[in-house]
Amino acid sequence: MDISLIIPLLNEAESLPELHAWIKRVMDQHGYRYEVIFIDDGSKDDSWQLIQELSEAHSEVKGIRFLKNYGKSQALHAGFEQAAGEVVITMDADLQDSPDEIPGLYHLITEEHYDLVSGWKKKRYDSVLSKNLPSKLFNWSARKTSGVQLNDFNCGLKAYKKAVIKDIEVSGEMHRYIPVLAKNAGYDRIGEKVVIHQARKYGTTKFGMERFINGFLDLITIWFISKFGKRPMHLFGALGVLMFFIGFLAALYIGLKKLLKLYHNEVAILVTQDPWFYIALATMIIGTQLFLAGFLGEIILRTKNEEKRYKIAATTRL
Repeated sequence: MDISLIIPLLNEAESLPELHAWIKRVMDQHGYRYEVIFIDDGSKDDSWQLIQELSEAHSEVKGIRFLKNYGKSQALHAGFEQAAGEVVITMDADLQDSPDEIPGLYHLITEEHYDLVSGWKKKRYDSVLSKNLPSKLFNWSARKTSGVQLNDFNCGLKAYKKAVIKDIEVSGEMHRYIPVLAKNAGYDRIGEKVVIHQARKYGTTKFGMERFINGFLDLITIWFISKFGKRPMHLFGALGVLMFFIGFLAALYIGLKKLLKLYHNEVAILVTQDPWFYIALATMIIGTQLFLAGFLGEIILRTKNEEKRYKIAATTRL
């Protein structure tokens, strides 16, 4: 199979028939062998009914339905597990991503041998204040933090080699940072393609300003995980040892100072009456806790089991 097209959606019943017809027209024109996997992320409208009807009428259409809304990352994870195509392309279901971009993305993966190609919506039809400016700031921060030089991390239109999506783990709200996850997994050939961004035709956006706040928090998380996720002892252990050593030296200094005063028959207060003693003690306790946190982190990494992050209510011909 040439292409697996993965489309997560939430309450996009109005867009689905038109989107599928558009995809089919493009695929048939280029003679691709393909599958379309719709992931219904807990829709409350007729989205799942339409997916079932499309699946019954067209053998290339498959569907996954979540029991409730789990989020785009979980939807992509489910789609990635089922994808069988040599090239995997993701896109949104709201008709803002153009299926006409599929051949170009496919060419970049198969002919120019990129591991991942991300779309760049250079000209956008979103509100400047609510989306464009926060998006520019977010993408700048992501480039500086991750080292991945993309202009539009959050674009849903992306293409991957099959090996990439089978190797990475998409959880939480990390769908924005799949290129960073791919780079951390060793896939360095990451490219970008300017794509057409179309104004929303039906319904309203499912994302608000909170996605940028969550995005920045996720950016900190993925930076930390990529740097120390596989070796927490290198951070917590080092900090713990440093703080304990500083606290121990301070306590030793306080104790020696008192002994020296006693040796010279000078008046000396009790060690426990010196406020610096408690500062030194607290520093040693915090250092011990940090060391234990690193140690426990190492144990958890070696014993953790895969957790099921979503429940699928129904499927169509997977």
